[in-house]
Amino acid sequence: MNLRPQKSYTIEEATQKLKKYCAYQERCHQEVEKKLKDLRIIPQGRAKIIAELIQENYLNEERFAKAFARGKFRIKKWGKFRIKRELEQREISVFNIRSALAEISEAAYAETLEELFRKKVKNTSENNTYKLKKKVADYLLYRGWESHLVYEKLQELD
Repeated sequence: MNLRPQKSYTIEEATQKLKKYCAYQERCHQEVEKKLKDLRIIPQGRAKIIAELIQENYLNEERFAKAFARGKFRIKKWGKFRIKRELEQREISVFNIRSALAEISEAAYAETLEELFRKKVKNTSENNTYKLKKKVADYLLYRGWESHLVYEKLQELD
């Protein structure tokens, strides 16, 4: 149990702290709102700080969504379905989600699916074709790849 009194911040101090927080990496409104609540800033103060962050371009949902989609696709190899779901959980607008998913080129998307598919088939020691298909499908679906694309790839195992 923490017995030290919680440090309180002025609006100016909190604004500077949040500017550094947003400058470090792209943030969505939800993350900034949570950080302000953690700092125990009153609702009117939170609104003022968020407005200032947006005005000074520290906070930009479209930029966040695009960076998030590119990063999760490139680094974690997530499919569009998982990226979309994660952005929805962060309360990103439908417009910004569409814009972010458009950042992923179709060629790179198909290439990554092929790479994941081949790697999973190669690393799965399963003699039964049906069990192999199930393991590969579960793996790709969990990562958020669209089911119709996954099942098209599984046809190659016949």
